Amino acid sequence: MHTKPLSFCILLVLLFNVVVAGNGDNSGESGNPFTPKGYLIRYWKKQVSNDLPKPWFLLNKASPLNAAQYATYTKLVADQNALSTQLHSFCSSANLLCAPDLSPSLEKHSNDVNFASYNDKNFTNYGTTRAGGFDAFKNYSDGENIPVDSFRRYSRDSGGHDDKFSNYAPDGNVIDQAFNTYGTNAAGGTGKFTNYGPNVNVPNIRFTSYSDAATGRNQDFTTYSQNANAGDQAFTNYGKNGNGADSKFTSYGTDTNVIGSTFTNYGQTANGGNQNFTSYGTNGNVPENNFKNYGAGGNGPTETFTNYRDQSNVGDDSFQNYIKDTNAGEANFVNYGQSFNEGTDKFTGYGKGANDPKVNFKTYGVNNTFKDYVKDSATFSNYHNKSSQVLASLTEVNGGKMVNNRWVEPGKFFREKMLKSGTVMPMPDIKDKMPKRSFLPRVIAAKLPFSTSKIGELKKIFHAADDSPVAKMIGDALTECERAPSAGETKRCINSAEDMIDFATSVLGRNVVVRTTENTKGSKENIMIGSVKGINGGKVTKSVSCHQSLFPYLLYYCHSVPKVRVYEADILDPNSKAKINHGVAICHVDTSSWGPTHGAFVALGSGPGKIEVCHWIFENDMTWAIAD
Repeated sequence: MHTKPLSFCILLVLLFNVVVAGNGDNSGESGNPFTPKGYLIRYWKKQVSNDLPKPWFLLNKASPLNAAQYATYTKLVADQNALSTQLHSFCSSANLLCAPDLSPSLEKHSNDVNFASYNDKNFTNYGTTRAGGFDAFKNYSDGENIPVDSFRRYSRDSGGHDDKFSNYAPDGNVIDQAFNTYGTNAAGGTGKFTNYGPNVNVPNIRFTSYSDAATGRNQDFTTYSQNANAGDQAFTNYGKNGNGADSKFTSYGTDTNVIGSTFTNYGQTANGGNQNFTSYGTNGNVPENNFKNYGAGGNGPTETFTNYRDQSNVGDDSFQNYIKDTNAGEANFVNYGQSFNEGTDKFTGYGKGANDPKVNFKTYGVNNTFKDYVKDSATFSNYHNKSSQVLASLTEVNGGKMVNNRWVEPGKFFREKMLKSGTVMPMPDIKDKMPKRSFLPRVIAAKLPFSTSKIGELKKIFHAADDSPVAKMIGDALTECERAPSAGETKRCINSAEDMIDFATSVLGRNVVVRTTENTKGSKENIMIGSVKGINGGKVTKSVSCHQSLFPYLLYYCHSVPKVRVYEADILDPNSKAKINHGVAICHVDTSSWGPTHGAFVALGSGPGKIEVCHWIFENDMTWAIAD
């Protein structure tokens, strides 16, 4: 009987494993050892000294590439130009966050169109020279990670043409929308944006030559960028040279975090027309607003700001050349800038050179600077400083101290005494808002540029234009990675799972455990604390915490956290007392290096070094500690 050599049999086994794992599916240790996940499992066994259950929530973040793809892309990454040509297949196979490449479109739409469930399109000559008619966009780019849409010559030279955008790009992560020459030279008609860009992460929305030289065209923005996080909005030449055009911004940037808005040449040299900003930037955290050449040279414009930046936190306003050189212009600020913490308002060239301007401020906020201001034509009513009763009404008393909870989600920070069985407390929204991505294999990540000095190379690889949100996303993450550590902090940005293991074990030793909260149940609801266990006996220890950063591939910001106590706690439904979750919480014993305006002190009162502060570990974040 003829028998095959042992080496041939081993080869057959390896080939079989490659075939069965060809789709990248590897749910356990029996999978193909030549996949990135197979390698990571072996690396965990080698680097971690204990035999405790493996953290599958971490191991499952390994690259999903199969063995053949792994080999192919490892070769391609050595030639970054070659990798760039295969970007979209690479992004799809490796589960990365990449923007689509839109090719120019010469498609024309001469009839009424109703778009539903539409995404990633480049429109050229849309609605141009249309007489009447109505176009509607509904559920446009709904839930896309990086919706990229471009509208050029939209409704240009049209007459009585109506446009409506409903539920535009909601729940996206990095949205990139550009409207060029929108409604330019249009006569009549309306443009309505309803529920535009809500709940998005890093919006980048640009309107260029919006209703420039239009006559009697009305624009309405309702619920614009509500609940958005970071990002920028830019309006250039908005209503410039217009005649009798009205604009409304309602609930613009409400409940946002660090949103920037820039209006340049807004209503410049326009004739008549009313602009109304209602609930603009309300409840925002660090809103940044810039108005340049606003209404300059116009004839009889009326500008009204109602509840402008009301109850916002810090942030900056800049008005330059506001209603400058106008004829009988009017600007009304009602309930302006009643922020809890001081921001800055700068008015430069306000009403300068105007003929009989009327400027009225009612219930005006704090910390404002006026230069070149026409004082004789302005009225101020109810001007408040930091000790005003209005600001006091926004706060509540906690132990004799004024505390403001408006900008900090209930339950986001809490005191250590709350971690006791039977305590009922609010749970913040711990759901992961980041796009779903995977780590790159270490050998691939190590060959890609990763520094601000080489950002040009990274943008080329990921097809990111200089002014795109992807470029901003990359730049912001790299800048944070290169930031100097805080006092007592050891930090590192981690772009592979192997690097995370190495960093954690370098700080804590090889006998480590990594933990995260089990699921997201209880988020944004009241919960009851069940049984509580203090890690390492509840003693003060140190840990390594890792938090996601927004980047094309999975990237974590990991840092050592000295003088903490770590807890595990069963989370119960307060009504049924049934267990719904198992949470991990970390309590910072030493807060002396924290800033006095940190959200924890805003929510809890007190200040740096005076109290301990606890918080939950959110979904897909994690904390490492020495094993018990």
